[in-house]
Amino acid sequence: MGMSYRRYLTGARIYGCSTCRTHLATIHSMMSRAFNGQHGRAYLFDGVVNVIEGEPNDRQMTTGNHTVRDIYCIKCGTTLGWKYVRMTSYPSEHPNAKVVHGGYLSSFDQDRAYEPSQKYKEGKFILERNLLVDVQ
Repeated sequence: MGMSYRRYLTGARIYGCSTCRTHLATIHSMMSRAFNGQHGRAYLFDGVVNVIEGEPNDRQMTTGNHTVRDIYCIKCGTTLGWKYVRMTSYPSEHPNAKVVHGGYLSSFDQDRAYEPSQKYKEGKFILERNLLVDVQ
């Protein structure tokens, strides 16, 4: 893998990694502050930069089962939050899904939310507030 160049953001308010201050997101890409993470308050963003995505895994959250990828700072490797890949559910609720490893369900469409009210999270990012600093 070649050298990774970090992107620098401009704007009124820029959030960065609390460890190395690498730029991650702007206030304009924030969709919601009404989330909680493992370290307290968390924010939902439409897009972030300078992160690496981990492998997908299924997690039980307050809004149901979701497939997520942990996200890490591209410079220092600090875990910052996660990306929603898709929501998983149970066979009785979704007969077109197939059972896979761990008892969770998968669809042929990797990025699909089964619960319509949660579909807006697909492809979005959670950054935990206690792992962020205001860079600007």
